[in-house]
Amino acid sequence: MTSVAAEPWFRDKALQRVLALLNADGGEGRVVGGAVRNSLMGLPVADIDIATSLLPETVVERAAVAGIKAVPTGIAHGTVTLVIDGTPFEITTLRRDVETDGRRAIVAFSEDWQADAERRDLTINALYASADGSVVDLVDGLADLERRNIRFIGDAATRIAEDYLRILRFFRFFAHYGNGRPDADGLRACAAARSKIATLSAERVWSEMKKLLSAGDPGRALLWMRQVGVLTEVLPETEKWGIDAIPALIATEQALDWVADPLLRLAAIVPPDAGRLAKLAERLRLSKAEAGHMQAWASAPAIKDDISEAAFDRLLYRHDPIGVTVRLKLALAVARGKAEGDFEEMARSARLGKLLERASKWKKPAFPLRGSDALAAGVTAGPRVGELLGKLEQEWLEGNFTDDRAKLLARLKDLASA
Repeated sequence: MTSVAAEPWFRDKALQRVLALLNADGGEGRVVGGAVRNSLMGLPVADIDIATSLLPETVVERAAVAGIKAVPTGIAHGTVTLVIDGTPFEITTLRRDVETDGRRAIVAFSEDWQADAERRDLTINALYASADGSVVDLVDGLADLERRNIRFIGDAATRIAEDYLRILRFFRFFAHYGNGRPDADGLRACAAARSKIATLSAERVWSEMKKLLSAGDPGRALLWMRQVGVLTEVLPETEKWGIDAIPALIATEQALDWVADPLLRLAAIVPPDAGRLAKLAERLRLSKAEAGHMQAWASAPAIKDDISEAAFDRLLYRHDPIGVTVRLKLALAVARGKAEGDFEEMARSARLGKLLERASKWKKPAFPLRGSDALAAGVTAGPRVGELLGKLEQEWLEGNFTDDRAKLLARLKDLASA
């Protein structure tokens, strides 16, 4: 029998306390979803979700008696979060769908574990672990897990029609856990329903895409999304730009031990066009920081690998280092992709690598003068203050930031009296 009983996360005293609470007096609670899936795949376990036959009000009552903090995070939908020693456990009452419209569902509470499993999206996400650690599989998820097959529960089109976000979840889970070719039925159903992605909230769509782009290697998932038209629905900017840069980028990330960055992967598959990226950010409701990150990349200039250190420092001063770094990383990935057997590209890669290292350590120097210095030098308040300071800053910049405050003040006085 498949079991997770020996896993450290399952033996955790806080979790065992929660399971004991739920399994007393005729109730039942089982760990469900990601914790079971990841444990069986030998992957780290993060959040632990629990399904229960108890009504949410009963969970709250039992927690109160046991002295456990209960937070009604989604009690109307059957979810209560129990917190023990700072660790949250999300407890959700078994449910069955009463009505769905592709975006949200009206549910009824249930005591039927089979019905609860069958309303979930993918077979590998519907595995339960009982109080003794034994794994309960009601939808043939273990076989799919062993094959790394990402498959919808039951009829794929029906599952998708219940929530169209499942189209993106299918590809997201394929990116993280899948192997080989995606499930044919799932692929066809996603292709057929792809236009329905437009009915979803932008926040949900971007959240799924960001998770997909955070996978170790999202390349195969992006390829299949493109082939069935799903990628164009979400990121029409990729239609002419393509995703060909992804394999070299992933290879570079792995070789240089870069942390997976969804925004860097996004930059690799969309054009560096500030106007189009502004529309993308608005359409997908990117955060202000995320939108700024993409704009910094779009506004950064192309960088010659043989640029001098002094000229590169000036470039970093004029442009957002974040955007310069993205430019360098993408250029380095391209060069490394061409470098095998090509000594020129190997040398180019080495030079780009040094620039990237320099950019990571660079600290922007502060221009020593302020507007008050110009006024003190006798410059009348107005546009001339900015003109003179701009001229001096440019001279300071061209001198590689070497002129000190005293020298710049002397130069300011000369300009003010001219």
